[in-house]
Amino acid sequence: MLALLFPGQGAQSDGFLHRLPRHRAVSDTLAEAADTLGVDVSTLDSSDALNSTVAVQLGLTIAGVAMARALAEEGLVAEFSAGLSVGAYPAAVSCGALGFGDALKMVRRRAELMETAYPSGYGLAAISGLTEHQAEALAAEHAAQHAADTRQRVYVGNVNAPRQIVMAGANDALDAFIDRALAAGARKATRLAVSVPSHCELLAQASDALLAYSNELTFQRPHSGYIGNRGGRPLYTADAIRDDLATNMRYTVRWFDALTAMQEMGASVLVEAPPGQVLTDIARENCADATAIASGSLPFERLVPTIRRRLGRDR
Repeated sequence: MLALLFPGQGAQSDGFLHRLPRHRAVSDTLAEAADTLGVDVSTLDSSDALNSTVAVQLGLTIAGVAMARALAEEGLVAEFSAGLSVGAYPAAVSCGALGFGDALKMVRRRAELMETAYPSGYGLAAISGLTEHQAEALAAEHAAQHAADTRQRVYVGNVNAPRQIVMAGANDALDAFIDRALAAGARKATRLAVSVPSHCELLAQASDALLAYSNELTFQRPHSGYIGNRGGRPLYTADAIRDDLATNMRYTVRWFDALTAMQEMGASVLVEAPPGQVLTDIARENCADATAIASGSLPFERLVPTIRRRLGRDR
């Protein structure tokens, strides 16, 4: 069974929309996005644009939907869709829970709320080699030593794998936490190309505002599997998916649980939408019984037969 994985903010790179396959579904998706947003979407992946949370999140949504549609036109329709953070939006479009136009509107509102709440001075850091429990303990120690300064609090934002944790907080707090994590035995600790403190209580008010905005949009029961961010479990109703999308900026993303759920439900081929291959690398390291493929790593004319072969559909 085929699962599509959609990456979150941090996966972007200069020109990633221009590297999408030359396929009718991609062209149609870009045109629809331009019409919906009223902007030239070809400018969303420039080096200057990638400094904007709004441009990055819109670009990732467009890229994910474009790839999902191109694969579907070749007969490769996913049984499961899951996205990390903003990647949950193209996942919701892929499974039929949300229309593409409404997804773009919601993502734009989401990014604006996040950027307005924290225009500078905050972000994310990836910690490899520590468990969630160890990261939480270090965060508690750090907070206790800086009890008078609430800006020094850091939060577990993503649990991408058992020993791959993403922390959220203010820049100076994250820099200090990186030193603390490395001293405690972390294999690697680095800042990510994200300028907002995603997936923690710092975005509670923005999350509430986005949930209110989402009530203006139409959600439907998914026609295929959608795996949520907050719980890492399948969601089956329109309201449950609406809540997952609107509130995932506020809660820890349990990506490893989502991967586990898809495998338990029969997903054998995991294809990551462009750009990058962060989710592919996580899957390859932690999902021994599944095949993980980064769609951007192969020309489209090779990608399609490769997926078919891995699914046993090449005859």
